[in-house]
Amino acid sequence: MGVFDMLRISGSALSAERQRSEVIATNMANAETTRTDSGGPFKRKDVVFAAAGNASFHLAFASSGNQLGRAAGSVHISRVVDDQAPPVMRYEPGHPDANADGYVAYPNINPVQEMVDLMGSTRAYQLNASAVTAEKQMISQSIDILKS
Repeated sequence: MGVFDMLRISGSALSAERQRSEVIATNMANAETTRTDSGGPFKRKDVVFAAAGNASFHLAFASSGNQLGRAAGSVHISRVVDDQAPPVMRYEPGHPDANADGYVAYPNINPVQEMVDLMGSTRAYQLNASAVTAEKQMISQSIDILKS
């Protein structure tokens, strides 16, 4: 592993967590959206992370049973998928999107779960930012040692 590999890995994780936070924010903003361009209520989105990179780094962590070692090399969002949960039906006969029985289909979005996901994403972002700071300090100290 090279000197700047950790910066690359943490940088990719920072980008992925930022994108994850944006998807979560979109879910929260559309929690009451009953009509979309594609028809029907908004569908909750979820991100799928994928790892890429150094296989030997992966093997070193896999033998210890550490699941974090699976994110070898770098991480990115491979795709954003729609949640397949059925919509929540609420009886609101006066609503313009109500069906013949007076029920309106709302997105199946739990604001509490979205907030927990957002806190997890924020914490992962903070931890990767701390890792970048630590790596920068190590590089700086290494340069100082080489100067003397």
